[in-house]
Amino acid sequence: MLNRRNFLSTAAAVAAFAAFQPEAFARMEMLAADGSSRPKMPPRSLYDQNEEAYWAEIRKQFLIPDDEVYLNNGTVGSSPLPVLQAVFDGFYETEKMAQKNPEEYPIWGYEPYTEFRDPLAGFIGVNRDELALLRNATEANSYIANGLEMKAGDEVLMSDQEHPGGEQPWNLRAKRYGVVVKKFILPKPPKNAGEILNVINDAITPRTLIIFTSHISTATGLVMPVKEISALARSKGILTAIDGAHVPGMMRLNIHELGCDMYTASPHKWLQAPKGSGFLFMREDVMDRVWNTIVTHGWDDPKLKAERFQHIGSSNVPLLWGLRASIQFANEIGMDRIEKRHRKMADHLHAEMVKRGAESWTSPDPTLRCAIATVNVPPVKRMDLENWLWSNHKIRIRGGEPSKLRLSTPYFLLPRDVNRFLEKFDEYKKTVA
Repeated sequence: MLNRRNFLSTAAAVAAFAAFQPEAFARMEMLAADGSSRPKMPPRSLYDQNEEAYWAEIRKQFLIPDDEVYLNNGTVGSSPLPVLQAVFDGFYETEKMAQKNPEEYPIWGYEPYTEFRDPLAGFIGVNRDELALLRNATEANSYIANGLEMKAGDEVLMSDQEHPGGEQPWNLRAKRYGVVVKKFILPKPPKNAGEILNVINDAITPRTLIIFTSHISTATGLVMPVKEISALARSKGILTAIDGAHVPGMMRLNIHELGCDMYTASPHKWLQAPKGSGFLFMREDVMDRVWNTIVTHGWDDPKLKAERFQHIGSSNVPLLWGLRASIQFANEIGMDRIEKRHRKMADHLHAEMVKRGAESWTSPDPTLRCAIATVNVPPVKRMDLENWLWSNHKIRIRGGEPSKLRLSTPYFLLPRDVNRFLEKFDEYKKTVA
């Protein structure tokens, strides 16, 4: 039978593939069926013996070349080898069309898929019936913005630092149906949570129906005090919807403890899940206030609870295999270790940039930051620096115009990577001084 190993071992295939893509071929071999070529996960005990050696071993699980410095998990993460293996296995098994039930087919978007919802529910602190598997946070945010019962003049209150995938669904609703999008302005940076809560409280009006805000701002990496915001909103009879695109895999997450009504995320960032895997959480007592806006069978069946929101038509089941594997991978390392690493690396990089005269947009309050350090570095032009770093030194960053740098520090980032970025930043800055 033709399988992955003997296909790649076919002389013609090996010669053709290896001749043109030797590095890619070597890395593809890591996905051999028996896993013999894949680097092993380090023993957990190594962490206590030599923490940097432990993270250096974890780094080998990622396909990012050793000479590349990746500082942009804020946009998208890199799936490690076990996650890629799971996706590969998912395709290999589902495409046999050998499901036990003759009415079951590998087209996520029509079935409960509890084998994937249950691990995710446990990882984020919710119940399965409150959770729908979707394709990304944008899709989930659109469900909320387009489906929530609202009338013309009702207000959604949001921060001025929302991602387009969070803000634009509400702008569409405003343009089409006359709801009002109102923004509160976040300081850059806020000194503490109280300063943020005061800004929000002052912006609330009798027409405020829902507060929509990111858990971690895509613009600055600010970790919002969501638990306190949710309590404030609940005390005034206002709903809360939280865009948590950056949170799963960056820091510990228990949505029930936060107390919000709705929560969305894209685990392809910090959980390193496959691209195209996302979720929507909705408290049971608010589900009947949100209409489906993508519909197939089951959309009007309240017994399905949140599952009805994942009935989106055919979609990619093997990605769910990868999502499940990404949760297993994070749990194997330990979210306590991952979050500690994130904070350590971001704090170090942030401090080094401030030493170099950068203006900090990262909060001094440690509870309001995690794995994203944001600084403003005029007269350096962000896009010029970004292009120069990537074209000349294989260092990948992102930011905003004209001079903002948003520096993400995934746990597989090594000290040598940070030092290399700092060295090249210093070199570039001399050219514009």
